[in-house]
Amino acid sequence: MRQHAARFVRDVTARNRLPLDYSVASLRVVDFIVDGLRRSGRDRTDVRGVLFGLGVYAGEVLVRRAGAAWVEFDRGQRELFGQPVGVRMPDGRVWNPLGKVVKRFEAGERESLRTFYLQLHGRARAELPRSAGRFGRFGRAEAGGAPDEL
Repeated sequence: MRQHAARFVRDVTARNRLPLDYSVASLRVVDFIVDGLRRSGRDRTDVRGVLFGLGVYAGEVLVRRAGAAWVEFDRGQRELFGQPVGVRMPDGRVWNPLGKVVKRFEAGERESLRTFYLQLHGRARAELPRSAGRFGRFGRAEAGGAPDEL
């Protein structure tokens, strides 16, 4: 995923000179780009490649800045999240940055990627019982899009 994010950043910044530097502040740029795509009136399927690239970029910010690690979703998680990959935070929770970008596209400003980062970074959780499975228990799932947390 790191290589995909790097290619996406290289291609996007070469054409548009956007400050995608893997900083937390750059997630505001991601919000701005998604908002522009939204205002363009294009259908989600028309911009799915860009949304995927922005989601991978947002996930890579979590990897580089918050100590997350990329994880490949199993079949059930893919169905739940609607995405092939996500990130596991140091606290053990699994999150869906690719789906969060899609939610921003669908729902607008209330789904900020920068706020998403700020809510996750350093977040502690209660210890889960061992029977909760490899990825823990299911977290919140918001209506109108793929859940953010597993």
